[in-house]
Amino acid sequence: MPVPRLRSLLLALLGVSAWWLVYRSLEPLGRWLAFRLLGLAPGSRLGAAVAFFAYEAPKVLLLLVVVVFGVGVVRSFFTPERTRAVLAGRRESVGNVLAALLGVVTPFCSCSAVPLFIGFVTTGVPLGVTFSFLISAPMVNEIALVLLFGLFGWKVAALYAGTGLIIATVAGWIIGRLKLERWVEPWVYATATGPAAGGSDAPLAWGDRFEFGREAVKDIVGRVWPFVLAGIAVGAAIHGYVPQDFMASIMGKGAWWSVPLAVLIGVPMYSNAAGIIPIVQALLEKGAALGTVLAFMMSVIGLSLPETIILRKVLTLPLIATFVGVVAAGILVVGYVFNIVL
Repeated sequence: MPVPRLRSLLLALLGVSAWWLVYRSLEPLGRWLAFRLLGLAPGSRLGAAVAFFAYEAPKVLLLLVVVVFGVGVVRSFFTPERTRAVLAGRRESVGNVLAALLGVVTPFCSCSAVPLFIGFVTTGVPLGVTFSFLISAPMVNEIALVLLFGLFGWKVAALYAGTGLIIATVAGWIIGRLKLERWVEPWVYATATGPAAGGSDAPLAWGDRFEFGREAVKDIVGRVWPFVLAGIAVGAAIHGYVPQDFMASIMGKGAWWSVPLAVLIGVPMYSNAAGIIPIVQALLEKGAALGTVLAFMMSVIGLSLPETIILRKVLTLPLIATFVGVVAAGILVVGYVFNIVL
């Protein structure tokens, strides 16, 4: 094996080992910080809140770095042009499923909603298939998926991924069946699109793909860490100060109105997946029902108010209302089904 490659492999193994050792020591470190260094009483509300924050903040950030790096490497295999080429000409139903799956792994953020939408519809991707992609990309967020796996296990992560993909597929199919193309702003179909300048499908070396991962960490973690800490702070407050019976009474299975209330609260909120997960964790620990919490999380991530405002540039109000209504109905169904079954 060449010396540079061997050195890179050894550094990678050393980095993974150091990451694992730090990750494993976070819980005792958090308890030491809260109860020894700060002298807080273990049974006090403030002590519980501080210990939660001291443990969860570095834990989520460490998970986030690993997840974002891995996702950055995976995304180096996809470009918006390649995604459009895969979806163009696909018939509905098959196209809806494929678009929902591609939405999980392809680059997407609220600021790219408009150019992606224009590029898709003007290159022959049906409107319903386009919406399956636009719903899946933020809702079935790969960062949220891996964080849920790390915090709650594979069952909760699988429930989140499966229900999100079903909502994206079915909602896109319904929108496609309604034939709402007339409600797209007329100038969109007059816009010609082509491959991005300088775009290339030439295969990348693994060193370049790892560089994509490092740049993703710098970009994404650098932008979201304040939201992560804010979400953990809210979760810590819920963990330390909110009584168990209170959350169970307003977000438990017995309150039929808890699911629509969770959606109504979640829609106008602005957060990202990494910032909402600690709040989800605290709500579940305090007795909130899984279906209600999933509905809340999906409404925050999948019906983002900033994304809806940005999409107004290319969609008329009736189409936006239809989009929000169909997705919200799917989220409500998911919340009620899981509250009944689980």
